[in-house]
Amino acid sequence: MANEEDDPIIQEIDVFLARSLLEKLYLFQYPIRPASMTYDDVTHLSAKIKPKQQKVELEMAIDTLNPNYCRSKGEQIALNVDGTCADETSTYSSKLMDKQTFCSSQAASNVSRYAAAVYKKGELHLTPLHGILQLRPSFTYLDKADAKHREREAANEGGDSSQDEAEDDVKQITVRFSRPETEQARQRRVQSYEFLQKRQAEEHWVHLHYYGLKDSRSEHERQYLFSQGHGLAENTELIKSPSEYLMMLMPPSVEEENDKPMAPSNVLSMAQLRTLPLADQIKILMKNVKVMPFANLMSLLGSGTDPTAVLRCVQQVALLVQGNWVVKSDVLYPKDTSSPHSGVPAEVLCRGRDFVMWKFTQDRWVVRKEVAAVTKLCPEDVKDFLEHMSVARINKGWEFMLPYDEDFVKKHPDIVQRQQMLWMGIQAKLEKVYNLLKEHLTPKKQEAQSAHPLLVSGEQRVNMAKAKVKQNYGQLEKEFQKQKAEMKSNDPSAKAGVPNIRIKEEPVSVEEPMDTSAHEGLNNGLVNGLHLAQGSSEPVNGHLPGGCIDRVAQELKAFVSSTFKKQFVLTLSELKRLFNLHLASLPPGHTLFSGISDKMLQDMVLDTGCKQILVPFPPQTAASPDELKVYALWEAGDTYDQHRQVLLEIFSKNYRVRRNVIQNQLSQECGEDLNKQEVDRVLKVSFCSLW
Repeated sequence: MANEEDDPIIQEIDVFLARSLLEKLYLFQYPIRPASMTYDDVTHLSAKIKPKQQKVELEMAIDTLNPNYCRSKGEQIALNVDGTCADETSTYSSKLMDKQTFCSSQAASNVSRYAAAVYKKGELHLTPLHGILQLRPSFTYLDKADAKHREREAANEGGDSSQDEAEDDVKQITVRFSRPETEQARQRRVQSYEFLQKRQAEEHWVHLHYYGLKDSRSEHERQYLFSQGHGLAENTELIKSPSEYLMMLMPPSVEEENDKPMAPSNVLSMAQLRTLPLADQIKILMKNVKVMPFANLMSLLGSGTDPTAVLRCVQQVALLVQGNWVVKSDVLYPKDTSSPHSGVPAEVLCRGRDFVMWKFTQDRWVVRKEVAAVTKLCPEDVKDFLEHMSVARINKGWEFMLPYDEDFVKKHPDIVQRQQMLWMGIQAKLEKVYNLLKEHLTPKKQEAQSAHPLLVSGEQRVNMAKAKVKQNYGQLEKEFQKQKAEMKSNDPSAKAGVPNIRIKEEPVSVEEPMDTSAHEGLNNGLVNGLHLAQGSSEPVNGHLPGGCIDRVAQELKAFVSSTFKKQFVLTLSELKRLFNLHLASLPPGHTLFSGISDKMLQDMVLDTGCKQILVPFPPQTAASPDELKVYALWEAGDTYDQHRQVLLEIFSKNYRVRRNVIQNQLSQECGEDLNKQEVDRVLKVSFCSLW
């Protein structure tokens, strides 16, 4: 009560809302005028507006007779802009800067809380503003002066060159064809500054007629600032309860809610994500994160999720790189899409990104120039690949962004082995597509890079294999002695028949296992496809328990027989690649995972009726030793057996033979006159894998 007595009400004023100029009234904020421009002598020569952009351009006259006006400066500006010649296109026809252009910009984006007020006879009339525009001087005449100056310089440089000389000046024209624009590229183009500027420039100006302050039309329009009806019934907007009036004065902050950044359309909240099937959840997470350890993936999927089901689903959308899961290339680049940078189709992008992923299975470091040189892709695409899974280090290259996940590799050796088989198949495809050289297949050693316990060298791997074999050998000897003792106790005749049985202690075989990869780094701590932490009951380097030998031989013989019945001639390198793909399709724990050496595989090939063809390759050939070993099925039981044997005899004498020689030899040996088409058919059937 004391505060109210100290601040008494002096006068009550009626407030009216005028609607006549609603959505038509603008407030112009002029800059401070120079002394040569006053309110009384300013004349608006022209005005124009772009309604959609709420952009206004005013041209105002300058009082050149004002004593504060610098006439010499005005003449110099006019001369620079228009030159010495005066015509209809001249900006300043009086050869004097006698006008100034002002351009507007929006002072506030939301003007709903602003109004123009007129006080008259104890009444306050309010008209809401539709826009508040700040006018600033425009200096486009300076651009025009620069253009004139460049034109004069070009004319002076041209000199007295004749028309004929101009015609003889031939210029090279480069023709470029635009690529098909993707939806993502179109959205970026629409949101670009250049596109918005172009859209604004396309809107046409609407020319306005300016009326002065004392003009009768201005007086008439000014009357619309007053409310047309003074009755309270016509101004029911102002008859509100206190709570409604307070809500009008301080409405909810809708603007702040609108200014909040919207989430991308392809991003879901975790609550929405968990309503989807498990496979879709994993695909969305991997597509957005791109590289993730398995432990992080399990934490994002929530408690109660079956790890076995997650492992089954994640292998469909990701590949294992250094113990971490990296999203597959075809998930990021679906079919029928293209690069936003270069327009390269998705198939080419997938091959390039697979090459980068494969390089990271070899080493923790990748050099960007090397990737670009091999894949032949533009630098922007290569940079995208590397940013998906690595971090740039100054003067070193790109390092894989996550550390080696040793825990996952130890807990899931079967998954690691299956992923390695897949990488071997991918490597074989990359070698054919990119014609990879040995320096591309050999990882570069980094001095500062610390060797991980599971990333061992070839010599260390052999030593570990020897130790494991010795351990298994000792256990097998003990089991054999135990079985022998049981047999002696159960069979008395055996005691008399075999008095002193000793196991011949031969030196431990150090036969190398079959090289199932192009580089040892792919194994990541595995010996011939088996993790070192597995139990000693598992065979290592071809040393199998007696009961498993027959089963392994049967499985291996079945594979070799079926392979050579489909492809009659194979090199050892191609046969090993097909065998690796066959292993990748087998379930974990299959007998063929016991370890098959090169010698075992070659012996089985010869046992199935195949012969080694000693093709006399030239000494300077760049082929590997495995590619020089050629095996062929001698008798397949079809009509082309005789023809195939003749061909193999021919190629055992020379590695390169002309077609007419082959045709003559086949005709002599088989007693048939074969034409060119028939010879081609025989070659294609006999050497389908090499054709």
